[in-house]
Amino acid sequence: MLVNIKYFASVREAIGMAGEARQTSSASLAALRDELIAAGPAYECLDRSRIVRMALNHVMSDESSQLTPGCEVAFFPPVTGG
Repeated sequence: MLVNIKYFASVREAIGMAGEARQTSSASLAALRDELIAAGPAYECLDRSRIVRMALNHVMSDESSQLTPGCEVAFFPPVTGG
């Protein structure tokens, strides 16, 4: 299935792009994250040793969330505000 992935802040800087449309057979956010990590060194910022927040269709989600064709996935670092 085709999913739309967006990268924000330091994740975007590390990967070198703001987003991509990607064909995947991953069923969940966890599986997609693992697929991206395995795709090469550009994606090592998503490594499991790092805290990365995820959203699915604009809703903060955990790794068990299921992907659907055409969904939007966002990866971003923890954010603090003042």
